[in-house]
Amino acid sequence: MPPLSKPDSRSGHAAASHQTAAMRILGSGAYLPREVLTSAEIDRRLGWPQGQTEARYGLRSRHIASEDETSSMMAAMAARDALAAAGVKPAELDLIIGACGVMEQAIPSTATLVQARLGLGKSGIPSYDVNATCLSFVQALDLAAMQIAAGRARRVLVFSADISSVGLNWDEPDTAAIFGDGAAAVVLGADHGEGVLAHRFETYSEGHDACVLAGGGTRYGGLRDAALLNRTNTFRMDGQTAFRISARYLPRFLKGLLGDAGVKFDDLACIVPHQASGPALDHGLARLGVPVEKVVRIFDRVGNQIATSIPSALHHAITSGRLKRGDLTMLVGTSAGLSLGGLVVRF
Repeated sequence: MPPLSKPDSRSGHAAASHQTAAMRILGSGAYLPREVLTSAEIDRRLGWPQGQTEARYGLRSRHIASEDETSSMMAAMAARDALAAAGVKPAELDLIIGACGVMEQAIPSTATLVQARLGLGKSGIPSYDVNATCLSFVQALDLAAMQIAAGRARRVLVFSADISSVGLNWDEPDTAAIFGDGAAAVVLGADHGEGVLAHRFETYSEGHDACVLAGGGTRYGGLRDAALLNRTNTFRMDGQTAFRISARYLPRFLKGLLGDAGVKFDDLACIVPHQASGPALDHGLARLGVPVEKVVRIFDRVGNQIATSIPSALHHAITSGRLKRGDLTMLVGTSAGLSLGGLVVRF
């Protein structure tokens, strides 16, 4: 594909009318599994008094994927909605980036599986995954923006799909109760606007043991001890440690992200955070100085969807009218590692 900017014959540089292209979100889509698990059912499963799950976590319901609702199936459904909203045909894509917290399988990439489900198996469209756990979508969006700016792509599909329900330990209610399944996607196009105003990503590996899913990699392979393999296929989280470390760095991080973008909270139409938990959205962000009236919340009806959390909330902001064309928004969150990440984007 030729570069998006044409040289100016007078100077050898890109002409003013052919500035480096910026990313623009053309359309979004989301998919929720058919089965709904209510907070009342969670209370019964945990042996808690009715209403305790909602009071403790701010969760009313979440969705659970059935056997036929794989990560790639859900992602393809969300992608089709995003493509329709963008007015883009699957064959017109130049790049597909998967941004799941946990991929459908180790090999090949979930993006490859989604390409096939979109009927693009003979297209040659580059398709690969990016992983930064809960911040995978933020990183993939920034990578897509750079590909567009470099003239390597004009239309990019970025999706997240997560099925947390297969790896929850119900002996640990603080994780088992709140994580939900689902998928979301966006289609990006080349524009000459602002696109990404700022991107920031920081990792503090002192918190590497706070959120762990040890199985699925080479450390605990299929030829190792079967009982050990089963134990490593459930997610474990030390929420207090994760919160303590992230809270130490987040105030400076948010100040830096806003400073990089040259904006203030008042300039943002809305803020799209990782939907970690109800208390984190209601109280945690407020303690960081984030204006709560600008925060997009969907946790109460979908739970913590891992990497799908931010694009699902972004889709809600777009379809509900909270984010309108030309508005500024901040996508921000934390992830296992422990990492902090954020983007300021012109919609």
